[in-house]
Amino acid sequence: MLWYEDEIQLLEMQRASLNYQPETVFYGSSSIRQWTELAEDFKDMNPVNLGFGGSTLAACAWFFERILTDYTPNRIVVYAGDNDLADGRHPQEIAISFEYLTKRVAEKYGSIPCYFISLKPSLARWGLIEQFKYANELISAAIESKHVNWHWVDIFTPMLADGDRPDPEYFVADGLHLSRKGYQLWTSVLKNDIGLAEGNIHR
Repeated sequence: MLWYEDEIQLLEMQRASLNYQPETVFYGSSSIRQWTELAEDFKDMNPVNLGFGGSTLAACAWFFERILTDYTPNRIVVYAGDNDLADGRHPQEIAISFEYLTKRVAEKYGSIPCYFISLKPSLARWGLIEQFKYANELISAAIESKHVNWHWVDIFTPMLADGDRPDPEYFVADGLHLSRKGYQLWTSVLKNDIGLAEGNIHR
């Protein structure tokens, strides 16, 4: 975990410089960190971006307490696990990291509403697509069966073109990170799911 240290310290410095109390924490890997228009896309939810590049779901669980120090959000949105698979971890290991993260969240925030964005189907990692599907199945099943305050956000299905391969328009040139159109899709899906979960107050 040591190679994340520089980015973790930057997030700690960011907290000290904030002049508002965020209501919505966006937490996870570079798909969160590179969401440059996040503040505008979710301005009605008073968000803060706590993504850190290259992070795994395991790293998100490991650094949770440290990064979330002094935050008292109304909800948490998470995207991570993509890099775990790319690093060679098995989907079941990702599911274990998810359980560890849910424990850390519960210890700090109780039953706060949390949203887990499904692992995305990317062009760059299409060779691992069956593992991505399996990881999604494991985490979504865990949410449905035992984590009542967690909500599954399916972005996997809408990112596919004609139900087959990922739509290239949702990605930048590397085929991994999202384009503006990709983030617009995520925004639409996520706002809808939060609205449904919290009484349609954030549509």
